[in-house]
Amino acid sequence: MTEALEVLITLKLDDETLDRLRQISPFVKLRVHVADKGKDVPNRVWSNVDVLFTGTALPPTSTKTNVKWIHSMFAGVDNVLDDPFVKANPEIVITSSSGIHVSNIGEYVLGMILALGHRIPRMMQHQTRAEWHDERFKLFMPQELSKSTVGILGYGRIGREVARLCKAFGATVLATKRNVKTPADHRYTLPGTGDAEGEMYDRLYPPEASGFMIKECDFVVITLPITDKTRMSFGKALFNAMKPSAFLINVGRGGIVDENELLTALQEGQIAGAAFDVFATEPLPHDHPLWKAPNLIISPHIAGNMDDYRLKATSVFEDNLRRYLEKQPLLNIVSRELGY
Repeated sequence: MTEALEVLITLKLDDETLDRLRQISPFVKLRVHVADKGKDVPNRVWSNVDVLFTGTALPPTSTKTNVKWIHSMFAGVDNVLDDPFVKANPEIVITSSSGIHVSNIGEYVLGMILALGHRIPRMMQHQTRAEWHDERFKLFMPQELSKSTVGILGYGRIGREVARLCKAFGATVLATKRNVKTPADHRYTLPGTGDAEGEMYDRLYPPEASGFMIKECDFVVITLPITDKTRMSFGKALFNAMKPSAFLINVGRGGIVDENELLTALQEGQIAGAAFDVFATEPLPHDHPLWKAPNLIISPHIAGNMDDYRLKATSVFEDNLRRYLEKQPLLNIVSRELGY
């Protein structure tokens, strides 16, 4: 490459990380302008940008810019795809940091499986009442993971890590995948995690067979992205397919599950319990009936929380910046058609 590449970073990064990015190539001209919104970046800055590494700051629609590639620090990119500027410029390549938090979310899912299966929410209720129940052995009989079937809706990188962890406990793993003929997935993921070759599941199903798969499951884990096809896709029919003894865990995106049907299923004992980290409206309103739903663990969208999130996201961008300069295929290219 013989011309300078103007790279704008709208995130606060430490000096050591910035120096490492600058050292990638003498042709990289790095500019940092920390901002949450595109309007907070001056037009004179936008006018020269070729590459953008950002969280939520995107160019205003009327901005004249040379942006050719946007890398999001987040895994989910619906905010980017829905942005007016991005929609108006379909030629811009979008990449994400998907795959950096598979270890954290995998551990969260495993923790929720064990908590629900071993009746921890019920134990906490009895603890608040200082109650030592006479029927405790029956009341707290566990659903052992080693004897369970775990169904994963969406065999992406998070789903693959969930599968790896569950198989280590001896569980049977079923999963759905958009293209069952290509089980391997060599997109970016953390070393030592996941199932790149597609070998950890016992059976793989197309999304259209989700209900058929769910009938066999003791735990159902949602790891799907939010798209036109997945929005509100887990409704009454799939709740009806679940065993009364089964549990539902959602670490995908809010809006995939019909929350009214979730509430009904919990209140009427149609399912044994659930753990949700994501909701259609966030923050979940304080008066939302789900707060008081029985056997539901609620967490405030923190399953992927980690103290080195930004560092890991920057590592993906750094790798991609090298690839971009060398005209190599980028990691984690987002399909606008699929939404991820």
